[in-house]
Amino acid sequence: MNLLLATAGEFPISFVIVYVVGFIAAVTIGSIAWYNSKRPAGWENKEKPDYVPDVKSDDPQDTAL
Repeated sequence: MNLLLATAGEFPISFVIVYVVGFIAAVTIGSIAWYNSKRPAGWENKEKPDYVPDVKSDDPQDTAL
């Protein structure tokens, strides 16, 4: 928290807000993409969380996860 306040003291608060919101958006979008991708070795039978939406693929070779 001190690091955030120290950074906010040097930059305008609007820049800090943009960076924080962008980071949260990137993590959220990346998590959705990772959960909807093919599972890595050892994760094939794991269920994805309920809050991750299904993303449909146009490729007929992709199977439903």
